[in-house]
Amino acid sequence: MKRSIKIPALYYPLWLLIKGIAALPLPILYKLADFLFWLMYYRLGYQKEVVIHNLRMAFAEKNEDELEVIAKEFYRQFADIMVEILHLGGMSRSEMLRRVIFTNPECLSDYVKAGTPVLIMGSHVANWEWSLSAAAVTFNFPVEGVYKPLNNLFFEEFILHTRSRLGAHLIKMKDTLREFIAKKNVPRVVALLSDQVPLHSNFNFWTQFMYQNTPFYIGAEKLSLRFGYPVLFLDLKRTSRGNYEITFEQITDGKTNPDGVTEDYPITLVFAQKLEAAIRRAPADYLWTHKRWK
Repeated sequence: MKRSIKIPALYYPLWLLIKGIAALPLPILYKLADFLFWLMYYRLGYQKEVVIHNLRMAFAEKNEDELEVIAKEFYRQFADIMVEILHLGGMSRSEMLRRVIFTNPECLSDYVKAGTPVLIMGSHVANWEWSLSAAAVTFNFPVEGVYKPLNNLFFEEFILHTRSRLGAHLIKMKDTLREFIAKKNVPRVVALLSDQVPLHSNFNFWTQFMYQNTPFYIGAEKLSLRFGYPVLFLDLKRTSRGNYEITFEQITDGKTNPDGVTEDYPITLVFAQKLEAAIRRAPADYLWTHKRWK
């Protein structure tokens, strides 16, 4: 069912302008990305102190020149992500199918076809915003994503529109448990971005991550334990500009702990380990603009 847009009439011209830009072909939008890269990296230095600080913490073995190379490449990729997220507001199903490829879809679909809901633990690697919509157009079962609402009404509506227009269903974070109870036995996939910094009241689990003692949300783990759902790690790789590859890696089948893990919160621990491996494989593809270690 198509969502109705809920913004004041005052914002309609801006909405139409952004929708018009979103409908432009990606090769044209990448010209805008090139300008945004120049503006953020060379002129404004947008969040550059935060980015360099995070890189120093995460890659203690690298010198300053190496870190600067990663930072520069990060800003290139970040500018691309910005226009790709914008393009999601006008992207066709056929283009999404062409640009995002699932290497082992059966790892997910076999569970759902057998009647088992599945949890996906994702992260802010490469273009995380396309992942949910790519799953919605690829699979013929419900695809849902947990999200934290934005405070700005206009951008909240635009993000909800772009994330849901190709068929995905969005769940507000505060409504997660209620939704899970209501749909306990509904075969579907639910994705959670699990690398965000938890609120201080939710600092329940810490682990070594990128050389740092780091807290992680344990929401996916708690849901898996309560409902017996399997958990898959979403490994997202950029193969070329505007093209991505998604591979699923099983963390747990929902009945047993991950193999060889005896520590507390084993699901979240394995997620952190897999995420670190993904970041070390492609350092510039992670979102470094947020203060991960305060």
